[in-house]
Amino acid sequence: MSKLEVISFNKQIFHAVSLSGGKDSTAMLLLMIERGLPINTVLWADTGMEFPEMYDHISKVDDYLYRERGIHITMLRHPKGFEYLMFEEEKQKPSSIENRQRLGVPLYGNGWPGVKVRWCTGQLKTHLISKEVNRIKGEYQALHYVGIAADEPKRIKNEQYPLVDWGITEAEALKLCYDRGYDWGGLYEIYHRCSCWCCPLQRIDELRKLRHHHPELWKGSAIWISGLSPNSGITLWGNSSKIGQ
Repeated sequence: MSKLEVISFNKQIFHAVSLSGGKDSTAMLLLMIERGLPINTVLWADTGMEFPEMYDHISKVDDYLYRERGIHITMLRHPKGFEYLMFEEEKQKPSSIENRQRLGVPLYGNGWPGVKVRWCTGQLKTHLISKEVNRIKGEYQALHYVGIAADEPKRIKNEQYPLVDWGITEAEALKLCYDRGYDWGGLYEIYHRCSCWCCPLQRIDELRKLRHHHPELWKGSAIWISGLSPNSGITLWGNSSKIGQ
């Protein structure tokens, strides 16, 4: 037996679950609990920009997880947060500095996220989850469970996808959550998706809904869209869609 095989044999299997807070990952976690699947940790990345109803939802799921398995959701959070990354982060890469100088914009802040420049998802969610999962995999023989529905085959990579294995679609995942009393305070009845309230992927009609149903959040969004720092009132960048990382 090789040295690598000995190390692998001695490692304990560790089961890490990623929770985005949306319908698919929530349905996956609920079913894993109900069906007695092993769970060692549940990871959730808090962007700091979630809907208030989402924070209530996470709290409710956490209560259930603790009652059934005796563990709490592990919250991951960027040390400086969304506003720092948006307005203050100083650019270090020579290519970024050169690009910004060419455009005549400041050398700090990522600006408003866009479809082509989705720095928010990477720095506030996926990078944090990936870093923690990689740390766990370095210590254990670990399995990482991700909430992707059976009708999203293009998103499947090399992790564990229980909803795919069980043939559960997005619509079925939402119904499953509703049937168990998890309704996100009605978010899915208002919006197409329950990501951050300031998500750059929102359609125009979603922004209209934000203004109507969450006026306090819309106010903050309107300030940021104008290109102003809510703390200083200083214009920090021009058209963020033209700014590279």
